[in-house]
Amino acid sequence: MERPLDGKALLCGLDEAGRGPLAGPVCAAAVILPKDFPVAILNDSKKLSPLAREKARFIICSESLAWGLGWASATEIDRINIHNASLLAMKRAFESLGEFTSLDTVRAVADGLFTPDISVSCQALVKADSLVPAVMAASILAKTARDRLMEYYGLFYPQYGYEKHKGYPTKAHREAILRFGPSPIQRLSFRVKT
Repeated sequence: MERPLDGKALLCGLDEAGRGPLAGPVCAAAVILPKDFPVAILNDSKKLSPLAREKARFIICSESLAWGLGWASATEIDRINIHNASLLAMKRAFESLGEFTSLDTVRAVADGLFTPDISVSCQALVKADSLVPAVMAASILAKTARDRLMEYYGLFYPQYGYEKHKGYPTKAHREAILRFGPSPIQRLSFRVKT
């Protein structure tokens, strides 16, 4: 997951996926790209097709200097709220980068208005997932990882259709909750609107 440093300043992008769903965890990613990374493949993950996201994910994982994922469970979301859980997932993603977390040359940019409590200087930037390549890459990794996990949950809880809507509050998902009750991965603090 890591390559040696070249001694120059490095930018770590941080982003999350899964703030809005009624079920499942929130996932965050941290990515440090090399200077020669093919940024043309990047965009905000929500603006890429599933196939383009998967192709970009493969290249990001293969060519990044470092990348990592962090999670906060539905239980943690219920306990500390989605805002704090998102920041916690970002912190965990950053901390998974190993030696990069303690280097003087690393700085971070987090998508949004707030920054996680991490060991390097971090700036919050709204729409960073459309503006900063490392954050775009983090957006892609977080979304693809969370989508895969929700597809996996769909095998265990087929009546909820997680493989289709990924836990977001679609009509079918809300109806399944009302019909079958909350699943084991439900965010119980989120209101189900009918």
